[in-house]
Amino acid sequence: MASARNSTLRKVTSEFCAALISPPSPSELLSRYFSEQPKITEHGPEWARSRLPFLAHMFSGKDGCEEYFRLLSETLAMSLGKDPFPDAADFSVDAEAGVVSVVGKGHFSSQKTGKGWDEQFIHRFSEFDEDGKIGHWEIWADPLSAWVAVGE
Repeated sequence: MASARNSTLRKVTSEFCAALISPPSPSELLSRYFSEQPKITEHGPEWARSRLPFLAHMFSGKDGCEEYFRLLSETLAMSLGKDPFPDAADFSVDAEAGVVSVVGKGHFSSQKTGKGWDEQFIHRFSEFDEDGKIGHWEIWADPLSAWVAVGE
């Protein structure tokens, strides 16, 4: 049973990450990969929210998560390139704890200034439903590079 759950969680999260390379609409991402009550949290310092309004706040429900995507896309452009994530076999899956983690890489730039930077980031997925859909997606990235790129 644990190995079947492990496979399900690995499959759902790796397919979600692959979808981020050329993402469909936020509502389609949410309906395809997330549970009925999704949550998204991008970690960072609260003081940075004046320039980076998607940080340091848990967005809840489909409307809240769509708000996260809206705020993110209004602030930053994301280009994940050809191989931004490792193979699905290299995702860290703990089915017993219900957690999947993966490190990705990409290029980000400010919508306002055009300044960009390359970075690595961590995605942590948890609170999966019985079908393996994601309940909570957490992101740890480089908020200081984003802060500088966005400017005042």
